[in-house]
Amino acid sequence: MTDVDLVVVGAGIVGVSAALWARMRGLSVLLVDAEAPGAGTSSGNACTIATYGCLPMCDPSVISGLPGLLFGSDSPLSVDWSHALRHPRWMLSFLANCRAAPSQRIAEDLAALLSHADAGLNPLIAEAGAEDLVAARGQLTIWSTAAGARAAEADLARQRALGVEARELTRDEAQALEPGLRIGIERAVHFPGARQVTDPEALVRRLHARFVALGGLWRQERVTGVRTTPTLAEVALGADTVTAGRVVIAAGAFSGRIPGSGAEALPLGVERGYHLLFAGEGHRLTRPVGWNEAGFYSVPMAHGLRLAGTVEIAAPEAPVNRKRLAYIARKGAELLGPLPEPTSHWLGFRPSMPDARPVIGHAPGSDRIIHAFGHQHLGLTLGGITGRIVADMAEGRQPNLPVAAFDPGRRYR
Repeated sequence: MTDVDLVVVGAGIVGVSAALWARMRGLSVLLVDAEAPGAGTSSGNACTIATYGCLPMCDPSVISGLPGLLFGSDSPLSVDWSHALRHPRWMLSFLANCRAAPSQRIAEDLAALLSHADAGLNPLIAEAGAEDLVAARGQLTIWSTAAGARAAEADLARQRALGVEARELTRDEAQALEPGLRIGIERAVHFPGARQVTDPEALVRRLHARFVALGGLWRQERVTGVRTTPTLAEVALGADTVTAGRVVIAAGAFSGRIPGSGAEALPLGVERGYHLLFAGEGHRLTRPVGWNEAGFYSVPMAHGLRLAGTVEIAAPEAPVNRKRLAYIARKGAELLGPLPEPTSHWLGFRPSMPDARPVIGHAPGSDRIIHAFGHQHLGLTLGGITGRIVADMAEGRQPNLPVAAFDPGRRYR
């Protein structure tokens, strides 16, 4: 006899989605996290349901552009070399996946999963009555240099070949769509299928509230270990132990820190991402705008204007990199004109696998543990469909879409 059918570890968008899907299916579910629902990385993202985001970070252009990315004075990438050298497995595997053939296979796998993203998320939004938190205005990407505009051609062709709707705009059309832009535009593409969440943390809280209203169990407590037998899983919560038919590990970048979860053996890395918030400045834009060369998004949201993005490779416990914040502030002013001092800043941790695919499936060696993490820049977008897949697996059923590419036991390079 078990205490519950399912324990879900992690109350970000992926974990809460999994818990709500499973509860909607009638399973008894305990959701556990040391932090409040949606308080972690799910709270600070770029607010975009990016169904167009099938091109992985591991791309052949990374190899050719690596010197500039690593050593350029105005780069959206920052690397702590002492940290990188302590984790050579991830770095070498990532670079191996930057070759053309692996990168294309990854893009195909991500595009296939992204094609189901709305089907995974929309029922949860409806169930939680959260339609007011979602806006359907698409997303605008701009390029500010002629070289960047030319280089975009191959990527846009790949996206279109994989089913992404991408509408080219003239400079004047882009300016008319977003009059607040103050930078020269060499190329602009509108992705009409994208949507925006005006407050990602509120969305997670709304989904969580519905989960509890449906009888789901919630404990704000740290998981200290997982143990399995052929018939059940045991989850340690401090001095307490909960037994379940299965356990889902959806703790994002910190999934590998749960002893016995099986995630410890996987090459789970961390990308540190930042945002700045400017309260009262949300009127500057009407939809998420990505500036390709600068590597960040500008997003109008419920709390104001959020400038979010860039990538920093460093230890999670390293102090905030003030140079990253200064970079975002500087680029934001270039994009939108003078901005006031930011109201607040934020640092979060993207769970990143070296092949840019999320990890979704049974842990190697145990069908009692289900992994659901590693979504990198697509957690908000893929949280719903990941939750639906997890609910299928928790019921002992085969998901109704191919998931072998995301299996935890796959070869990562």
